[in-house]
Amino acid sequence: MTARGFYDRLAVDYHLLYADWHASAHRQADALDALVGRALGPGARSVLDCACGIGTQAVGLAALGHRVVATDLSPTAAARARREARARDLRLPVAAADMRALPLPAASVEVVVCADNALPHLLTAADVRAALAEMHRVLVPGGLLVVSTRPYDEIRATRPPGTPPHGSDTPAGRVVTFQLWHWHDDGEHYDLELFRVAERGGAWETRVDRTTYWALGRDRLAGFAAGVGLVDVAWHEPGETGFFQPLLTARKPAGGARSLFG
Repeated sequence: MTARGFYDRLAVDYHLLYADWHASAHRQADALDALVGRALGPGARSVLDCACGIGTQAVGLAALGHRVVATDLSPTAAARARREARARDLRLPVAAADMRALPLPAASVEVVVCADNALPHLLTAADVRAALAEMHRVLVPGGLLVVSTRPYDEIRATRPPGTPPHGSDTPAGRVVTFQLWHWHDDGEHYDLELFRVAERGGAWETRVDRTTYWALGRDRLAGFAAGVGLVDVAWHEPGETGFFQPLLTARKPAGGARSLFG
């Protein structure tokens, strides 16, 4: 299944991957807002969330006053992000787009966010470079890139078979989710199977969706970022940021045009 197909199918119940999606969205936005404030100074910023999914980061950042635009490869996920924003009376322009071809002008946003382990859906060095080059292109000089991934250096050392089960209570009944990971022979790529086992009408139904990731190590990803012209590349741990995954930050070299958002 393609990444787009995976998230098209997942969009309707993506929130079930969290014990409390709304609370997690607020926590993540607070952590990202603090990180951006430390890097660029206080105040609202123009932000592109280029892998917005159903709006987990974009909605929270918009609620904090940032001027957010959002894109996602999945039209179904992007449509849900738009609905989530409207339900909260938030302005959030959303479009379906591939992060390797972002529909924004050059030097148009101060911050680009690519969170939730989205970048490792790109399975080749050429594709990762293309996406990072696009993020570099749309950033204003001096702008900030923020990418989150799983802690892949540790993961590749042990190659775990998946994630433990996680239960959620919904109005329709209990839902249990877990993942199985099938590692490729190269030790770098793995096929993920996401299981959602839902209680409906006294019976249990199982839904399985599949996708593939590249377990990109930190040095490799940092090297790709530097290779497209980004500077000040650094990693930040969850204990430092309060974000649930490690964060890579990088800057576009300063000087030149200002943001179209002012």
